[in-house]
Amino acid sequence: MSRTLSGVGATPRRGVGTVVWVDRESEDAEDADDADDADDTDRSNDTAYHERTAESSAVDHHERASESPAAEVDRFEAATEAAVAELDVERERTAERVGESEAEVFDAHKQFLLDPTIESSVEEAIEAGKSAETAVWDAFAGPIEQFEGMDGMMAERADDLRDVRDRLLRILSGADRRDLSALADGTVVLADRLTPSDTAQLDPEAIAGVVTAKGGRTSHAAIIARSLGIPAVVGVGAGLFEVDVGVTVAVDGESGRIVIDPDAETIETYSEDTAAAAIHDAVETADGTSIEVAANLGSPTEAAPAIDAGADGVGLFRTEFLFLDRGEPPTEDEQYEAYHEVCAAFADRCAAAGGHVVVRTADIGGDKPIDYLGLDPIENGFLGARGIRLSLEEHAGLFETQLRALCRVAGSAVGEHLAVMFPLVSTVEELDAAIDRVHEIVAELNAEGVDAAVPELGVMIETPASVMLADAFADRVDFLSIGTNDLTQYVLAAQRDLDRMDDYHDPLAPAVIRAIDQTVQASGDAWVSMCGEMAGDPALTALLVGLGIDELSMSAVTIPDVKRAVRDIDRTEAEALAADVVACETRADVRSAIGLE
Repeated sequence: MSRTLSGVGATPRRGVGTVVWVDRESEDAEDADDADDADDTDRSNDTAYHERTAESSAVDHHERASESPAAEVDRFEAATEAAVAELDVERERTAERVGESEAEVFDAHKQFLLDPTIESSVEEAIEAGKSAETAVWDAFAGPIEQFEGMDGMMAERADDLRDVRDRLLRILSGADRRDLSALADGTVVLADRLTPSDTAQLDPEAIAGVVTAKGGRTSHAAIIARSLGIPAVVGVGAGLFEVDVGVTVAVDGESGRIVIDPDAETIETYSEDTAAAAIHDAVETADGTSIEVAANLGSPTEAAPAIDAGADGVGLFRTEFLFLDRGEPPTEDEQYEAYHEVCAAFADRCAAAGGHVVVRTADIGGDKPIDYLGLDPIENGFLGARGIRLSLEEHAGLFETQLRALCRVAGSAVGEHLAVMFPLVSTVEELDAAIDRVHEIVAELNAEGVDAAVPELGVMIETPASVMLADAFADRVDFLSIGTNDLTQYVLAAQRDLDRMDDYHDPLAPAVIRAIDQTVQASGDAWVSMCGEMAGDPALTALLVGLGIDELSMSAVTIPDVKRAVRDIDRTEAEALAADVVACETRADVRSAIGLE
């Protein structure tokens, strides 16, 4: 008998396959114990069994006796060195296969691994007679407990610390490294939540789907799965733990539903290839309204896959990657080369489709800490000095260097379509100061005999303040870019890295929809783009076109689906839909109006 579970669709793809569990939670422990008694059971393909026993092994091994302090220190140092090497490989592999922004999480893990406080705690415990395993366990216990008692980004650090601790314990115990890269064709991976390294290992040619009990559409698992084009549903809840290993499951990453033990008709429907063919031409609605469909990039290496997917341009080029995984800020020439490379790659596409290459100045702080800048997670957190605030104040020098590189590209042969936008602007004074600095830098470069130009300028709409000042901003810039991830967070006062706030972090909340509408209505002659996760959901394309968005920017994998959706839209009908949705007072009403319920 088939049954259905619902969560949040994270990738607009469908797939059918056989369940393999990774890190099944305690709800499955009783079944696991019963299964362990059946010694004749073949467990060669039982990932759930292997992961449970591997975890138990790591915990048991921390009780081993110490050989000698010197020997244990050597073992710890060797394990640390091996862990650093693993993280470097995983970061590089993730950056190449998925994207630079998705790979940044490994930088944080490396920082924890090499934290002097933890290192000294381990060494002191070893000198007191404990084994390396016990010393590692004890050294991480305090910080984990401390972070667990905090909120937001700080609480998330507890999971990072556990990952680092367990990596060290696995290496010390000699246990095999978990390998999810060679799972059988037609596997549906189920997990409480997947780590970044787990998800980045998955082979999109083999994996039929990913389903997690926790997390939202912007979780690491969802973002990486979406970038890989793997059907994914997240946030299914505790009911997921009732699904057994080996069961057939159909995954609908668009509607957010999974069907357990599907019938033959459902299997046939879900087995059809739902990946849309790339559309390399610019697209219009059925009644002739042009909509630019662009890509979000985290590094120059992501340009080619985006072009292959049919991107008209770049709606968000995150520049933070240039500042990460290094001991000092990037030079002006390093930045120039990176920005020039992307503009050159998209020159023909932008010329043909009327697209842009929109570069966001460094959005440092919040969930993007830079180790060598000495940022404080509270002072420079989501409600602290981050984005343009840092650029105009403490790190004005970094801002100047970045603007010099960008203005040089704007003055080059490939700079015609370059646009630059400023993050987390909340006052007119901030925007005026940023714009003035651009003009001053162009004048300085020209005085030095360097070709430079003022690119199109824009501002990100991410806070209630920016929504309320959208008209004033639009009078000063060429475009407004709505970042729905942060806009949802700030409008609903729901920090997006808090599990407790997952239910609130919904861009279909009426307040968020009205903020988007208010921004468009106030935009005047400025064009309006959207670069949050909402822009990449084809089920919402008609609504966004009806609201008046001119450019939609997203992960490359969803570009074909959104372009196809644009072609099917009647602008008049879309505007009527948008008016109905803006009038809605509850999320349920919004979803009903869109046809999602």
